Amino acid sequence: MVPSDLRERPLTEAARAIVRSGDRELLESIRKVSPRLFGDYAKTLPPIEKEPSLVPRAAPGQVVTVIAPQLMRVNASVTDRNGRAVGGMKENDFSVQEDGIERQVTNVTPANEPFNLVLLLDVSGSVEERIDFIRKAARDFLNTASPQDRISIVSFRDDIQVISDFSTNRRLLSQKLDEIDAGGATALYDALAYVLSEPLKKLRGERTAIVVMSDGDDNKSFVPFPALLDAFNESGALVYPLYVPSGLIPESSVPKAETTRDPLRSRYLTLTTRAEEEGRKLAAVSGGVYYPVRRIDDLQKAYDDVVRQLRTAYTITYASNSTPSGNRRVRVRANREGASVRLSPVVSVSNP
Repeated sequence: MVPSDLRERPLTEAARAIVRSGDRELLESIRKVSPRLFGDYAKTLPPIEKEPSLVPRAAPGQVVTVIAPQLMRVNASVTDRNGRAVGGMKENDFSVQEDGIERQVTNVTPANEPFNLVLLLDVSGSVEERIDFIRKAARDFLNTASPQDRISIVSFRDDIQVISDFSTNRRLLSQKLDEIDAGGATALYDALAYVLSEPLKKLRGERTAIVVMSDGDDNKSFVPFPALLDAFNESGALVYPLYVPSGLIPESSVPKAETTRDPLRSRYLTLTTRAEEEGRKLAAVSGGVYYPVRRIDDLQKAYDDVVRQLRTAYTITYASNSTPSGNRRVRVRANREGASVRLSPVVSVSNP
């Protein structure tokens, strides 16, 4: 009899979505964990379609040496010296250099334009009072987010549960939070990879962001962290990890300050070193911001700052002559004195 820890892991809904996405590195990580089940599922899928590419036709006797320009898109968060959003910027207020060469800015989406936000909630190992806390925290975020932003809610434990598709109806989204199922292991990396592979894949090139509420400790994913980082580097989605120590949720599970030997424990808890490191890396590679929530009142401050960060983000489209597979070094400057710019990864968009 084969020991249970050596058996192939059944594919979760998150893993199946990642396989369907066709992302070679992500699906390869699933194949390594469950090769037979991966193969059985892959056989049921149609061949992965490659996006058609147009090659310019040369006139008789003419050799084509210039690659037709393609449109690239990047999110640029612009703040002044005091960290406040710089508003009202247009195409001629930005300059873009790609590999040291000036590129033409073709469009700038204003910072107040809506985002497509995924609220990703860790409900692994949860007991009822913890779930009540998570629901309340999620509702607080819904009340803080800008009314025009479209929000989808996804919860996860060892697999994902889609609570709601994208909607601006805050009342409906709040009601949907009552449908959360909790308990089990934590597949954080798979949940993040699922969001890239499923709800955000069809929105590639649009204004997208993921707000994650978790303790940051993964113990069940098919996808390894390095592969996840590479996937985010190509997605263009901003990531805002809000990592909350598990001992802080629910607060009532921690001894009261007046009765515990360590009074600070009930008021100030820390995250694991790995969670801290990975949270910072996720934010850095995507152009987002990492928020370690060490006290309960830090959570609302983090929500307020996430919304402020989103409202500083312009989406810049520019014309590129680099080869599609080339590694681009992109710099964006805001033509305002004292302005600083933080960039998301650059993604290609379809030419009109």
